[in-house]
Amino acid sequence: MEKKNRSILILFLVVIGLGLFPFLRPDVYYLSAMFSLFMYAALSCGWNIFGGYTGYMNFGHAAFFGIGAYTSSIMLLKLGLSPFYTSVLGGVIAAIVAGIIAWPCLRLRGPYFVLVTFCLGLSARVVVINVESLGSSTGLWLPFMKVSMFANRVIFYEIMLALMFIVILIAMWVERSKFGLGLRSIFHDEDSAETQGVNATWLKIWAFVISAFLAGVVGGIYAYYRSYIHPDFIFDVNISVLVVLMALLGGRKSWVGPIVGASILIIINELLTAAAGIGAEVSRIIYGLLLVVVIMYLPNGLIGLFRKSKVEGKTSRESN
Repeated sequence: MEKKNRSILILFLVVIGLGLFPFLRPDVYYLSAMFSLFMYAALSCGWNIFGGYTGYMNFGHAAFFGIGAYTSSIMLLKLGLSPFYTSVLGGVIAAIVAGIIAWPCLRLRGPYFVLVTFCLGLSARVVVINVESLGSSTGLWLPFMKVSMFANRVIFYEIMLALMFIVILIAMWVERSKFGLGLRSIFHDEDSAETQGVNATWLKIWAFVISAFLAGVVGGIYAYYRSYIHPDFIFDVNISVLVVLMALLGGRKSWVGPIVGASILIIINELLTAAAGIGAEVSRIIYGLLLVVVIMYLPNGLIGLFRKSKVEGKTSRESN
């Protein structure tokens, strides 16, 4: 069996196994924790399509996440439409916004691009706070589904699992496509890639738009899951930092890296907050320090480290 088909088969079996987990009647806490893991894995995989393959450090992912959350919430409150459907519209609105700002933003590189995207989430928060129809600083309350708490958590668990699976399949396609090859050439040397016929500008814009669309869809589902949204935590910079950290820690040059990073960090987060009782502010400091350490000492992530040790082991065996 080809490596590509083997990867898809393993992924499919893992998703089936995870889909059956709620039938074991686990505690609601575990369903919520797994929901967070699926959500951040989907966000990180989506971020990786642009930020991972091109090397552009996008710290504004929370803005697209929040746009999707607010779009589906407004559709529910004003028109009574379920976010399970309108979250796609939230993704489309996020993609349109990304397409509009992509042209000027993607002309910047390095720290200038980081600074602009960092301000993106902050700007979106300020806009929402000053628009009364969006709930301003009060936020929006969403109706709770008329099912038991356990059934509620199972529904969101399964939906976010399916969404993560779709995002991973898209990420796998990008990695193995000509589109992904062009994005990787931008990562290594954008100017050289353009001289060889790669339309770097359009590739970056499309990758940016796809990444924003996926974040918007995830945000729409998350809003319904929380049943209450507020600009302070929907556009929280911490979301962007976490998503970037997950991709970098796992390895941004592969579709599986963000999943590894998300799994590790969600477990750490649960240990810090639930077990050790450490507050959110301290957690942010820890994530910030970890981000610096990963950028300095682990540029290719854990997947890169694993591949390097595998190659060195093979070379050592051949030399012996």
